[in-house]
Amino acid sequence: MTNNYIGFCGLNCETCEARIATIKDDDALREKVAALWSKLNGVEITPEMINCVGCRLDGVKTPYCESLCPIRQCALERNMETCGACGDVRTCGKVAAILGTNEEARKNLNF
Repeated sequence: MTNNYIGFCGLNCETCEARIATIKDDDALREKVAALWSKLNGVEITPEMINCVGCRLDGVKTPYCESLCPIRQCALERNMETCGACGDVRTCGKVAAILGTNEEARKNLNF
């Protein structure tokens, strides 16, 4: 069984600042993450949106992780523990951007 903090895509939710802000109820960190993510994504993300316990764990998620992330939605539809369990992972366009730039995510998916 995969570590439950490893997201469907292989990213480690345990080290995500949104999760850390949620677990520690740290509003200053929420503000920092919201500002950074707003800049990186070119959309307004408010501190109130920064609440997430991890994409594979029961509990609150950011709006993106909850319903917009195509990787999470695909893995849930396919009933995959992670993308590493999917036979299409090596050619998948949804997860390619993460796996192409993040060696840790590739290792976390064990493929």
